[in-house]
Amino acid sequence: MAGSTGWTEPATAGHAAAGDAQRRGSGQTPSEFLENPSQSSRLTAPFRKHVRPKKQHEIRRLGELVKKLSDLTGCTQVVDVGSGQGHLSRFMSLGLGLMVKSIEGDQRLVERAQRLDQELLQTLEKEEKRNPKVVQTGPRHPPHHVVRWVDPTTLCEELLLPLETSPQSRARLLLTGLHACGDLSVALLRHFCCCPEVVALASVGCCYMKLSDPGGYPLSQWVAGLPGYELPYRLREGACHALEEYAERLQKAGPSLRTHCYRAALETVIRCAQPELRRPGVQGIPRVHELKIEEYVQRGLQGGGPPPPLPLNVAALRAHQAQENRVVAFFSLALLLAPLVETLILLDRLLYLQEQGFHAELLPIFSPELSPRNLVLVATKGPLGEAFSLLETEDN
Repeated sequence: MAGSTGWTEPATAGHAAAGDAQRRGSGQTPSEFLENPSQSSRLTAPFRKHVRPKKQHEIRRLGELVKKLSDLTGCTQVVDVGSGQGHLSRFMSLGLGLMVKSIEGDQRLVERAQRLDQELLQTLEKEEKRNPKVVQTGPRHPPHHVVRWVDPTTLCEELLLPLETSPQSRARLLLTGLHACGDLSVALLRHFCCCPEVVALASVGCCYMKLSDPGGYPLSQWVAGLPGYELPYRLREGACHALEEYAERLQKAGPSLRTHCYRAALETVIRCAQPELRRPGVQGIPRVHELKIEEYVQRGLQGGGPPPPLPLNVAALRAHQAQENRVVAFFSLALLLAPLVETLILLDRLLYLQEQGFHAELLPIFSPELSPRNLVLVATKGPLGEAFSLLETEDN
């Protein structure tokens, strides 16, 4: 299945990708957080504000890769799809000097991103005044934010429009998405394939359980031809859990392991009340392990489920709780399949691009301990040869 770029299959996708574990050391904190676990030493202070350590690591690594890919392919504009609060867009534009369009469907997130843009611009200007050695070459261009829902089934014209500061006659676009949810990652692939303006892609997927069926998986003819290629919701949802994080919880054997048992008990109550309801959205409850099981169920029902049957059968709930170890064992076994399922989904996307004659690779760019969805799917319309393998390397 090797493509024209000389791609070889990773050991597992997103969890123990061969090169990543060897370069960074499995289970070890990335060197950028050794001095301070909350602050990346490789990201300057203005770009760390309002950004958690995991996100600091992600925006720096993906931003640097996008910058290299943009230079290699001669892109005039980067389009960040599903940009949220704009942390990646802000780093790419104000930190790396790229022309960035930021597309997000939630108006509130876009407004928040614009406020953070202005805050960062003011901070950078103050730093220049305090430190005359800091020299800004050329004008700063914050991201151009657009409120738009990208439909996975149709082309988004807004996504393809050049910025006013870009050459109108020759737009060369690079599409990127950091943990673009479900079908949004598929939309990026389809825009890359169908639109001549798009010459490069750097996509990190997530939320595989939200993929449309059919439509979101499978994409490639090769996977669609496999017997039993189907991936039910339960498998796709399991592929989104963090194997490394759960292994650490197992080693500690602390009370937080009972979370899944509590959620399973809540599900039995919900299905008893409304048998037709499946996979209801239940709001997260902090510090679950400190609650009695009946308290957790009561809160869970109030957070989006059906009205609780009164009174709750406390004896039955505690009988469920007595099976906590069995739930942990079951979840552990299910989680062992997560790397296999994620690998299949990501290889399907890579093969989809290669079947259409494009050049594509999966590169491990995040530390899996910090970011379990750590593989970026990189694609170009023209060959890059060995330059592909250099995209993931750190700049000293």
